Amino acid sequence: MTPANSSSRVALLLSLAAFGPAFSMRVADPQLPALASAFGITVSAAAQVVTMFSIAYGVLQFVYGPLGDRYGKWRVIKIACFACATTAGACALASDFFWLLLARLAAGATCAAIVPLSLAHLGDTVPYEERQPVLARFLLGQMTGFAAGQLIGGVTVEFSTWRLAYWLIALCFIAAGLAMTTARRAAAPSAASRSGGLWRDVPYVLQQPWARVVLLVVFLEGVLMYGPFVFFPSFLAQRHGVSLAAAGAVMLCFSLGGVAFSLSSARLVPRLGEPGLARIGGGLLALAFAAVVASPIFWSAPFAVAIVGLGFYLLHNTLQTNATQMAPAARGAAVSLFASAFFIGQTVGVALGAIAVHAFGVMPVTLAGGAALALLGWGFARRRQLGLPEPTAGETAGASGGVTGGSADSGH
Repeated sequence: MTPANSSSRVALLLSLAAFGPAFSMRVADPQLPALASAFGITVSAAAQVVTMFSIAYGVLQFVYGPLGDRYGKWRVIKIACFACATTAGACALASDFFWLLLARLAAGATCAAIVPLSLAHLGDTVPYEERQPVLARFLLGQMTGFAAGQLIGGVTVEFSTWRLAYWLIALCFIAAGLAMTTARRAAAPSAASRSGGLWRDVPYVLQQPWARVVLLVVFLEGVLMYGPFVFFPSFLAQRHGVSLAAAGAVMLCFSLGGVAFSLSSARLVPRLGEPGLARIGGGLLALAFAAVVASPIFWSAPFAVAIVGLGFYLLHNTLQTNATQMAPAARGAAVSLFASAFFIGQTVGVALGAIAVHAFGVMPVTLAGGAALALLGWGFARRRQLGLPEPTAGETAGASGGVTGGSADSGH
């Protein structure tokens, strides 16, 4: 098997694993009214199932990076898949709302391992000049998982029971774990980093100047992107006089834009380069944000939201690629910090967006957010054109273990 085929196969397996966390993260969104009815609570109280998952998912990012660096990323991802199947089953079996909350907390904690460690593993095993298209193909699983969660979560409530969706999630994780377990070795394994642990690896990553740049940019991306984005469905429903269900369905087109990038990345990446992708991504976000809120025609919204998805992944995939190289000696910790910065940025963005929307309205906030994203993409592109700086030396066990931090059992 050629190295290119090996990389594609590894990305496919990890993409299958990444489908589950995205599915699980979004599955509860359309289920809230059904959960409120089933447990005799309000919809706002039922929304805690989303919050509990998100809290655990965000906090545990800090733990899994050093864990993957120490014990092998591939191995930790495999174990996490089976753990995720268990926690999804616990959600399906929850007898009352308290146990469902605990199960969702556990689900967020187990799901947190998969995507950052997958990105870090690909960073270990794929040369940098080939990495961005491979990461784009990997993202297909996550993008389709988000769409599947919103779609299947609603369909199962409509035609069966909310519990069925969690059994389906469990089956997805079992399939991913078995596929990773039975896959033959597609390339020579890389040695695991001798991680210094959470309290040494995280400071080591933060000592890297380029890491601080990437983490700041992805934090701002999360703030500027999701501050306006979460208000799109309610804005579209109010502006165009359509149902929230119709407006929510439009948001599924976001994933289509990401899929378009993934399928075209092999041509776009070498043609535009990272600076070009960041500039164009930011520019498309500004134009598409404006189109969403300014167009008087509802049927233009699906196309505008698809362009939002395309622009976002042009920029975000470029940042992800840089995240896999900003501290190679502690790559798992580095990518986990990247995921945490983005996740925290989303949380801050939604909070600030709510305040700004209340004060100024959705349209001004969206136009300002889009313009700021264009500036962010342009600024990152300018900085990236100066070249990717070498990581500085640091007193960390990960650094002493070599630059590559692959999996102890990274057989594919």
